[in-house]
Amino acid sequence: MTPRLWAGGALGVLAVVLVVLAVALIPWHRPPAPRPDQLAALGQLPGEQVERARAFHAALRPGSYGAMVLGLAAALLLGLTPLGARLVSLAGRPFGDHWIAQAVLGGLAVVLLVEVLTLPLAAWRHTVVVRYGISTQGWGAWSVDVAKSYAVGAVIGGLALLGFYTVIRLAPRWWWAFGAAGAAALVVLLSFVLPVVVEPIFNKFTPMAEGPLRTELMTLAARDGVPVRDVLVADASRRTRAVNAYVSGFGPTRRIVVYDTMLTEATPDEVASVVAHELGHAKDNDVLISTAIGALGAAAAVVFLYLLGAWTPLLRLAGVSSIGEPRAIGLLLAVVAVAGLVSGPAQAFVSRRIEARADAHALALTGDPATFESMQRRLGTVNLSDPDPPAWEHALFASHPSTVERMAAARAYARGER
Repeated sequence: MTPRLWAGGALGVLAVVLVVLAVALIPWHRPPAPRPDQLAALGQLPGEQVERARAFHAALRPGSYGAMVLGLAAALLLGLTPLGARLVSLAGRPFGDHWIAQAVLGGLAVVLLVEVLTLPLAAWRHTVVVRYGISTQGWGAWSVDVAKSYAVGAVIGGLALLGFYTVIRLAPRWWWAFGAAGAAALVVLLSFVLPVVVEPIFNKFTPMAEGPLRTELMTLAARDGVPVRDVLVADASRRTRAVNAYVSGFGPTRRIVVYDTMLTEATPDEVASVVAHELGHAKDNDVLISTAIGALGAAAAVVFLYLLGAWTPLLRLAGVSSIGEPRAIGLLLAVVAVAGLVSGPAQAFVSRRIEARADAHALALTGDPATFESMQRRLGTVNLSDPDPPAWEHALFASHPSTVERMAAARAYARGER
């Protein structure tokens, strides 16, 4: 068998495994609460709160969707014309067109160009969140965070590109197999490393002071059978007024993290309700499952790219002779951008189902649907979430159930129906 036939077989196996895992592990059986219950919940929210949230999201949409369209257009322009290949060549020219310079510097140049093109729209979005009182950052602090994001992305992306093209040079016929294994390993590594290494770059974490709330959260985790090392407070208030909490890390690194904004905006019972939701993710191994599916998906993507390299008309459009050469980075970016756009709604749908299961876990763990509902109202009020967004937007992009869906689910639980 030729490498291409092996690759086709491997892609088929990976696709089957992904489907089996998705069917077995994703909670497809958790549809939203009935629409009449959602409308009843919406009717009990203050009208001015609903209008303000909808005005906020209406103000965000031009910048958000504009950045999406501009980023996709730029990726397609760089990938489906020789412009991307020329940019990679220019980046490598001062270094004698060395493949490492083309792979790392050229790749980063292609990605950075797209980021810079969409930066004005990100700045526009910042003006909106400041105007509506969500962000507490001035332009200086915002710029520092943007620079940090670019730096983190450059380090991770540069190492990934270097590894990818090193494998291609060492195994030109079978790079798809080694590259698929490497991509899967990278997804797993980042899943474990990012919470510990990257989170402190953007926030400072301090142990929560001893007291009733810390004791309650630790007791809640113990009762749930989810061991945590500590309860930390993140200094989120230096950039936002939004409230949140999450469980981060694995095994000995797992910790409960609470935004300092939540400690001032929410009651202790409401904080516990949010933490119970996050413990549900840990209890059901949602991060591990998403990591496994992501690793398999990354492996399948590498194999698919190898097979795509046989499509000569596509290579001609990009002005390259092989998808395995650094000058084809623009083409890789275009393929990734299109794949992300196409798969986005499915990923959002799966995420909403997983979040609904975590909501159900929180309700069962605390046995307090009234507090759960009040917390959802508070989250929506402080974070300016649209409580009942347009159906098309919710279906395509929402990663969580809407506020009214979650309130309705709490009411159904109180009636013993869910």
